[in-house]
Amino acid sequence: MFYAQQKLALPTPEQALPGRTEKMPVTHAHMVLGNSLQEPFPSGLEKIVFGLGCFWGAERRFWQQEGVYTTAVGYAAGYTPNPTYEEVCSGLTGHNEVVLVVFDPAKISLNKLFKVFWESHNPTQGMRQGNDRGTQYRSGIYTFDEQQLELAKATQVEFQKALVSAGLGEITTEILPLKEFYYAEPYHQQYLAKNPNGYCGLGGTGVCLN
Repeated sequence: MFYAQQKLALPTPEQALPGRTEKMPVTHAHMVLGNSLQEPFPSGLEKIVFGLGCFWGAERRFWQQEGVYTTAVGYAAGYTPNPTYEEVCSGLTGHNEVVLVVFDPAKISLNKLFKVFWESHNPTQGMRQGNDRGTQYRSGIYTFDEQQLELAKATQVEFQKALVSAGLGEITTEILPLKEFYYAEPYHQQYLAKNPNGYCGLGGTGVCLN
């Protein structure tokens, strides 16, 4: 029972696992898009990080968008440096399962990406998404600059109005400047391209962001 409760509450920095200095090895190329998963990226591209439940289905939703250059799954918004998947699932790192989205703003707008984000999951569920329970499944937007942060908050206000009109609850999404993105293990990258019949718990509310 204590363990179940622990997973639904974020640890303090003192409670978090110590992690390690060694970085996770990263697959060179995106299995679907063929582009690099790591910097340096071509000039003119922008980045943003989203958490919307299990990162397998979330990553696929974004790599399917025209104008997205590459995607990668990883961990963010916690304390443990260079965590493993098992550590994140323990609830003792503070990290969220997230997707790094690198995109060409001349081909797809940030507003469009926010629309995909809000409509692809239920952002009112706190430390879970559907049947997936735990701090690593919380809804989150992690930004790289003040403009992204302000736009994220503005779209949250608009989507909250739409949710209320549909009789749904309060958004629990955390919106924070990104501190660090840690790449997940290579087998998680583009998981649903490697395993087409693999698990995808992604599901929206049916509410649209206008």
